[in-house]
Amino acid sequence: MILLRHGQSEFNLHFTATRRDPGIHDPKLTILGQHQAEAAAQALAGEDIRRIIASPYTRALQTAAPLARRLGLPVLVHPLVRERYAFSCDIGSPCTTLKLEWPDLDLAHVEEVWWPAVEEPADQVEGRARLFRAEMAALADWRHTVVVSHWGFILSMTGESVANGQWLRCDLEAAAPERISWKHR
Repeated sequence: MILLRHGQSEFNLHFTATRRDPGIHDPKLTILGQHQAEAAAQALAGEDIRRIIASPYTRALQTAAPLARRLGLPVLVHPLVRERYAFSCDIGSPCTTLKLEWPDLDLAHVEEVWWPAVEEPADQVEGRARLFRAEMAALADWRHTVVVSHWGFILSMTGESVANGQWLRCDLEAAAPERISWKHR
């Protein structure tokens, strides 16, 4: 399975420069982020991908879109792979808004408010990652999946920190990370 972190978002741009939360809810990709999404789609086009799963955050959906277009695959939206709720960017868009902005996506299974109301403890994100790992491992073709997700969720899945637009492989037959260090951000 390939875990792809979304491209640079408006939040990432401002937070990286100032180390302060700029107060942007469910940010879109920057121009650089759009280029990162296109580059990832081009680089992953040669992989035997049969499934694309993405978080409901706009930045993840925008990152998944070029790959889905290139491969002719639908994007399966799965709130379980969302980011850890810790900053303003982790306030998502309500499902009704997502349905208007992404009319081709199947969002019938997504709750109106699908993100937590308060900061999410790290152990809850790690628990979501374990649950997702188990769900995916039950599928015979999990190796042919790209998951477009976020720094904290990918960290919880692998123990590794990835930059915007980067991806790594996740072997579900290998042991999950025993300890996660949340100090990489």
